[in-house]
Amino acid sequence: MRSTSASIATGLLFTLGLVLTGSLLTAILLSFTDLKESSLPYFTYTINIISLLLGGIITGRRCMNRGWYYGGLTGITYFMLVLLIGFLGFDAPMRLMTLFYLLGAFLISALGGVIGVNMTARR
Repeated sequence: MRSTSASIATGLLFTLGLVLTGSLLTAILLSFTDLKESSLPYFTYTINIISLLLGGIITGRRCMNRGWYYGGLTGITYFMLVLLIGFLGFDAPMRLMTLFYLLGAFLISALGGVIGVNMTARR
């Protein structure tokens, strides 16, 4: 059995890698197509949701038990990292919606963790 902190770190790095890759692809699409900047929030939310779900799956597969818990921890860790960057780098204030984003990140990654554990159980 792998250590849980290494599994969460792997899921977190996978999530960050997907977010960076998706952001780069979105920037390329905005630059070279007729895509409007008004559609940017939809891309951002979609990229984050897919990345959190897949990061939770990776964490759940590596932990092999308590997928909702460890997947959710991956989501919370990702959210705290993004919040820290936003607060320190861009002076983004804390708002009530921030708590809803935290809950969403936890739930999406927890769902991914459950899926990941169940994918492991079928082997």
